[in-house]
Amino acid sequence: MKKVLSIILGGGAGTRLYPLTKLRAKPAVPVAGKYRLIDIPVSNCINSEIFKIYVLTQFNSASLNRHIARTYNFTGFNEGFVEVLAAQQTPENPNWFQGTADAVRQYLWLMEEWNADEYLILSGDHLYRMDYRQFIQRHRETGADITLSVIPIDERRASDFGLMKIDDSGRVIDFSEKPKGEALLQMQVDTSVLGLSKEQAQLQPYIASMGIYVFKKEVLFKLLREGVERTDFGKEIIPDASKDYNVQAYLFDDYWEDIGTIEAFYHANLALTQQPQPPFSFYDEKAPIYTRARYLPPSKLLDCQVTESIIGEGCILKNCRIQHSVLGVRSRIESGCVIEESLLMGADFYQAFVERQCNVEKGDIPVGIGTDSIIRGAIIDKNASIGHDVKIINKDNVQEADRESQGFYIRSGIVVVMKNAVIPDGTII
Repeated sequence: MKKVLSIILGGGAGTRLYPLTKLRAKPAVPVAGKYRLIDIPVSNCINSEIFKIYVLTQFNSASLNRHIARTYNFTGFNEGFVEVLAAQQTPENPNWFQGTADAVRQYLWLMEEWNADEYLILSGDHLYRMDYRQFIQRHRETGADITLSVIPIDERRASDFGLMKIDDSGRVIDFSEKPKGEALLQMQVDTSVLGLSKEQAQLQPYIASMGIYVFKKEVLFKLLREGVERTDFGKEIIPDASKDYNVQAYLFDDYWEDIGTIEAFYHANLALTQQPQPPFSFYDEKAPIYTRARYLPPSKLLDCQVTESIIGEGCILKNCRIQHSVLGVRSRIESGCVIEESLLMGADFYQAFVERQCNVEKGDIPVGIGTDSIIRGAIIDKNASIGHDVKIINKDNVQEADRESQGFYIRSGIVVVMKNAVIPDGTII
């Protein structure tokens, strides 16, 4: 894997994850109580012995830069690195990244300095665990110019994805973007060619791209330099290349979730608490997910009832009830609170006891969840200050609302309290 260079696409403005992306890049959004989205593809690379990793981004990259600098520091005994490459103006190209392919194109001059045979292109907002060595091995064995990682899907979900058809050798011969009706039926394939059993192939007769690609070096450079008007890998570069190049499909038959929307992000986080076996587990010793070491104290629970939940380190919970929820690092929950089916991202700092007391006496609200508050079906971003006797329950079942001036949004019926927001005592949402 020494001849493989990995490029993680950090995404655009992350509008579908707004307001979680208001102050941070999409790959820097916290997940599972203590990680960030970028930790998933970077950890997969490290576990696959790929140590040369670039992350391309152009929006709110300060927190992403900080996280990567503090987390991924390889020793001086190899060439390993994880570096953020932000969009920049040059005499040749004064524009922002125009798409996934254009982002890589603008940094080709840097990429070609490395002695790499293959370029692994990854997405920064997916939740999955994958050994890229097997993926690249398949690419080499088939002599492919480009290999796409694909997942088998059933008819119910098929029209939500870009689908492809393959021949008997696994070569991709046709693409269709979110087809419906008769066009959808035309995209059925025999997925047993890629390794599924006959029974499974009948249940999942479609294959969808995961947005993960491996290119031969010379093919990637030629495609990007020739077609400067083509700016996107999945919609333009790869469909066009399939006519003249050997484009192969590699089947990934395991858990994979695109968590690019608030609803998908919320459900993917809460699914981590499932028993006996969550769809994705952070408890795999053979392939761990790495993140920043914070050296926080253990969490302290004082007379609490906690069921089916994940609690990050450094939390302080007093006489409260937590059910089917994920609590991030340094979460503080005061007595009498009920937290149900919610994601709390915690805090970046501790407020000293004296400071919290002074805040209460002055009528200010300390960081954390105040006494006797109820939170149900919500996402509470970092450093939020929720007052006493607040009810965040979406009592009117509103599906969409923008209340930025009041510190929250509602997306797909999920209340999202913004980072650093202050929700006054007695508020009912």
